[in-house]
Amino acid sequence: MKKKYSNYINKEHIFDKPTFIAIICLVIVICGVFGFLYEFIFYYLNSGMTQVYWRGGNFLPWINIYATGAVMIFFLTYKIRKKPLCVFFISFISTGILEYISGWGMDKFGGGVRCWDYNQEILNFGNINGYVCLRSVLFFGFSSLLLIYVIVPILFYLARKINKKIFLSVSYTLCFIFLFDEFYNLLFARIFSLPRASAIYKKLGFNYLYFK
Repeated sequence: MKKKYSNYINKEHIFDKPTFIAIICLVIVICGVFGFLYEFIFYYLNSGMTQVYWRGGNFLPWINIYATGAVMIFFLTYKIRKKPLCVFFISFISTGILEYISGWGMDKFGGGVRCWDYNQEILNFGNINGYVCLRSVLFFGFSSLLLIYVIVPILFYLARKINKKIFLSVSYTLCFIFLFDEFYNLLFARIFSLPRASAIYKKLGFNYLYFK
């Protein structure tokens, strides 16, 4: 195991284009789900452990900004994986910028939508206009280490060990399902006046958290 991990750190890893895309697809799925689970737990704690909330706007347990951030981190830091401290600080800074721009952009250009507001949350030291805080970027920085040093090596291993057709089929299918869910709720439901996940889940008794 130690030798295999050393090979991951020190050797170049070359995959054909379909396999590389499949790996990125799994990063998108895994990290979007990871983000949902983190927020599900955090906002339960934030409520004083009295309420649970369905986070994100999809039918499936997946949040797009975590998937976007994970792909960004992969491309920014994978080639410097020999330097964990650099991976951490680049991730710390880049995810902070992504989070601030995303929060500010939705607020200013998305009709005043606030999916998060650190002014109303626990552990919000160093928050800037409620869009980003020290706790969030520290979490993203440490999560980036999990991505680069645990998740990616496992995906590389699976890409080599699993039958290629099976690996591609599973990866592409999962990613398509999650992204279709995202685009349905983000675009199609609004354009064609279809029921969105949030409306359906509210009727089923799920709690949604809105700051505005």
